[in-house]
Amino acid sequence: MEIPYNVEERPDTGLYNGKLGIWLFLASEVMLFGGLFSSYILLRTGDPNWFKPELSVPMATLNTMVLISSSVTMVMAWASLRLQDFKKFRLFSAATFLLACAFMVIKGFEYNTEFSHHLYPSSNNFMATYFTMTGLHGLHVLGGMVVIAYLWGPGSRMWKTEPERFTNRVEITGLYWHFVDLVWIFLFPALYLL
Repeated sequence: MEIPYNVEERPDTGLYNGKLGIWLFLASEVMLFGGLFSSYILLRTGDPNWFKPELSVPMATLNTMVLISSSVTMVMAWASLRLQDFKKFRLFSAATFLLACAFMVIKGFEYNTEFSHHLYPSSNNFMATYFTMTGLHGLHVLGGMVVIAYLWGPGSRMWKTEPERFTNRVEITGLYWHFVDLVWIFLFPALYLL
């Protein structure tokens, strides 16, 4: 039995089921990260002994450029499918995955530097908030990497049987990936620059 609206848009929302589902999921993610940002602001403004150690702005800037580039390659992967060019999809989705790996490696080096300076989540309110927010963001990046790798590998078999549905799955993954990038664009100035 076929589930309706996997490819066609629903008449009530104008979205196919997967796209509606990802928008609802992203709304819950906005609430999650919104709560964390609100907590950060309240802690920062309410703590008279607030201490923010120097973090590596160059590493964070590089990571910002890496994630923005990965958003571009994600769009190119989806656009390649829309243009019926599966080989370019594989190329651009592999580039997205590799850029995500680069982000995680850079973040690992950054964490290592902080640990070597004896900066831990237990050090102060800032470090607790910093590790919570960047760690949760890192888990989201890792989740996106798993899905991108699946769509590049075994999931790509769907292209031969249901190309439009496969393209929709890549689009949904792209929406999630852009959200992850957008969260970082807010984290970067809040944690590193202000």
